[in-house]
Amino acid sequence: MSTNVKPQGCTSSKVRQLARRLAQHYDAEVMQCGLKTTQYSLLSHVVGLGPIRPVDLADRMKMTPSTLSRNLQPLVAAGWLVLAPGADARSRLVHATEAGIAKRQEAQRHWKAAQQKLNAQLGIERVAALHALIDDSLALLAPGADEPD
Repeated sequence: MSTNVKPQGCTSSKVRQLARRLAQHYDAEVMQCGLKTTQYSLLSHVVGLGPIRPVDLADRMKMTPSTLSRNLQPLVAAGWLVLAPGADARSRLVHATEAGIAKRQEAQRHWKAAQQKLNAQLGIERVAALHALIDDSLALLAPGADEPD
């Protein structure tokens, strides 16, 4: 990268703008089956991970337990997820119902359509480069990444 190139504007603001635009793009497609993209993501995690403790699910999704709790409520109310007793009286497990698995499959078709449209709009090379840049940036910004070995 050239040393003469300097970022213009606030990186945080630009990343938020991109995140909002991407969310709108995916939401427009996924909402056709009655889910928000965030709900699809949560449902997909639960389907993929199987019965899981809420604290572990929150950790895997990089969100706080209170945010996860709020996001679980509409999916439980719709009958797509269930909070069931865990190994002991104090623990709970989240798992998908048959209806939840079916809803996830329906939403996945819409998500794939959104992904394909984005790939076509931006170009597959740009999307791949964006993924690589995001992955590298996340690794560099991870807690403890700046500590010497």
